[in-house]
Amino acid sequence: MQSQSERLEVSNMAWIPVLPEFGLGCDIFTGFVTSQGESLAPVIEQVNKLDKVADDIVNMLSGEGILLASFPNREKSLLYAGGITAMWYGLAIGLAIAGIIAIAVM
Repeated sequence: MQSQSERLEVSNMAWIPVLPEFGLGCDIFTGFVTSQGESLAPVIEQVNKLDKVADDIVNMLSGEGILLASFPNREKSLLYAGGITAMWYGLAIGLAIAGIIAIAVM
């Protein structure tokens, strides 16, 4: 049984000792067993942030969905911008091919 001072000491820390002889403890914020005193919470926060950015990149490629840094009511903006860009590139390549054919016929 733990004494009152040991319980207070454990409650002030971010981990609960699991196997103290091996230096293992349970992080009370994440629930993972890690080395005592080392918390994975900052790493998990960064992984979650990168996961959101990766999902945002996939949404950019599909042209659908709400992006992280977009203004409200602009869900279809990538779809329209992609269509306009494709139209201009198609026009430029079509005119270049038509020019090459016109020069070759002369």
